[in-house]
Amino acid sequence: MLITTLLLSTMWRLTQAAQPGAAQPVAAPMRELTWGQLNFLHTTDSHGWLGGHLQEPQYSADWGDYVSFAEHMRRKADEKGVDLLVIDTGDRIEGNGLYDASSPKGLFTYDIFREQTIDVLCTGNHELYKAAAADYEHNTTVPNFKKNYVASNLDYFDDNTGVLVPMAQRYRKFRTKNQGLEIVAFGFLFDFDKNANNTVVQRVEDTIQEEWFQTVLREEKPDVFVVTGHVGLRMPESRAIFEAIRKKHWFTPILFFGGHVHVRDARRFDDKAYGIASGRYMETIGWASVDGIEKKAEDGEVAAEAKGSISFSRRYIDHNLYGLYHHTGLNESTFPTPRGRQASKMIERARVSLDLDYKLGCAPRDLWVNRAKYPGRESMYTWLEEEVLPDVVVRKDRKDKPRLIIANTGAMRFDIFKGPFTRDSTYLVFPFTSKFRYVPDVPYRVAKKVLPLINRAGRVFQASLNTQLLNVPEAMASKQQYFMDTDDDGGYVGLDGPDSAQRPLGGGDDAEPGVSAKPELLEGYTTEDDFGTDGDDTERSPIKMYAVPNCVQAEVGFREEDGSPDKVDLVFIDFVEPWIMTALKLSGGDYDEADVEQWDHETLTYKVGEWIRENWSGDC
Repeated sequence: MLITTLLLSTMWRLTQAAQPGAAQPVAAPMRELTWGQLNFLHTTDSHGWLGGHLQEPQYSADWGDYVSFAEHMRRKADEKGVDLLVIDTGDRIEGNGLYDASSPKGLFTYDIFREQTIDVLCTGNHELYKAAAADYEHNTTVPNFKKNYVASNLDYFDDNTGVLVPMAQRYRKFRTKNQGLEIVAFGFLFDFDKNANNTVVQRVEDTIQEEWFQTVLREEKPDVFVVTGHVGLRMPESRAIFEAIRKKHWFTPILFFGGHVHVRDARRFDDKAYGIASGRYMETIGWASVDGIEKKAEDGEVAAEAKGSISFSRRYIDHNLYGLYHHTGLNESTFPTPRGRQASKMIERARVSLDLDYKLGCAPRDLWVNRAKYPGRESMYTWLEEEVLPDVVVRKDRKDKPRLIIANTGAMRFDIFKGPFTRDSTYLVFPFTSKFRYVPDVPYRVAKKVLPLINRAGRVFQASLNTQLLNVPEAMASKQQYFMDTDDDGGYVGLDGPDSAQRPLGGGDDAEPGVSAKPELLEGYTTEDDFGTDGDDTERSPIKMYAVPNCVQAEVGFREEDGSPDKVDLVFIDFVEPWIMTALKLSGGDYDEADVEQWDHETLTYKVGEWIRENWSGDC
């Protein structure tokens, strides 16, 4: 393996990244993919990152490279006489300038995304927050993928008729190309309730009791069930779907493809049911393979030998050309396919058209969402509450009023790297169209209790609100415990791992005598899941991650010589208004929606961009 690494390292020095200016990957020890009868490539929560991570060598390949990779892997499957299916489980929009900077949003990304051939895909919650996005999903993405799009628990109000119809077909039934395996595929969304009013999300627990679903389970006798879902593998909705299928099909293999929580994960449900989740932001291409599938007889009966377990293997592929070359056995000249090149060129043209590389300023240091302690100088949230919010949340007619400014940490979705901060960066870090609202002249004794209540997120909140949405999605990964509870002093306790417990893998003191040391490893994912610690295809140096609260708060206009003010303006990001109002009531404040006013009409994204223009000028 070390010889392969060194050869590829030499080759890599001649290789160019897919998008102009993208960081070039760095050599690292690789783990091989295991092929089975049925194999899968899986993406989820790409959030518009079709151009790749231009500043991170581990993830610098683009969507066109993924198109080429999938074509080569399908060819390899044909040569082996096995099958390969490509899966996507939603949240394809919001979070990158390639989607967010155009007017209308997604002007380029829908055409770029459809360059990939996808066998089963479903909807994420981000496709549903805005009515216009849901319209595009129904009228553009669904037709682009025709019979491959599945929406088991999602309906849409048809623009032309006003009639409520399924967003897409409820399930898909098909046979695989080479093995002739019969597949029944579903496509679920978690129990989401913040969707626009032109869509209806049915609760998973209700959907699995509906007549159509029970009829499918009663009448269909597939060789494999494939459950695609914008659902965390360890969320209760996934368990409910598994139990509903297993009640009717005791021995049929079930394969889950999860999303939403932005982590690498794999779960064993039983000895014939497994699942994989494949990260976020096109950092990861998930690979899953299954062996031991026995085709059912014409009458649907299961052979005795098929009643045992199946074998399952997974890899989390870092999305860079170094790894994609390795897994295909190709190189710079032989890897790109015509369709892949076309997709890459579409991305390049779109980025130029949107002027995404336009420099607003130069970041003087790295600022981290989770890779630095909060509070702290390198924390994104400390920077926001101490430097940015006091400067940008200002009104001339309220300038003499002390104010508390609250923002949820989930509003900041990515790190800032030292160096150029571009137009694209504003959308990577602040992708949402959040604006500020406020309640004027709140007694300080009431207002000061709001933030601690929201960050404790007690039972009263859990009974009426999905508090997990305040924080970054990774906070919902219950297996990995991405975030630790607060300590006894109210501080936030750190945890190793971007999505799991972290540990160094190989090299160092464990190297064999006479064998050269491995190349210096970049920091990255070192995942632990139900199957151990060998899931990542690339060995990385572990990252230390730290817990953050649900919300942070800036205090503005407080003068030490005056002591605590009598009243303050309580200003907050509009997304958190339900939590604010609940916390006010619990704090003794008699307020309702009628007491809330608009602070101004500028988005947080715009405000931060203007702040950076003024404060981070200079030569990078």
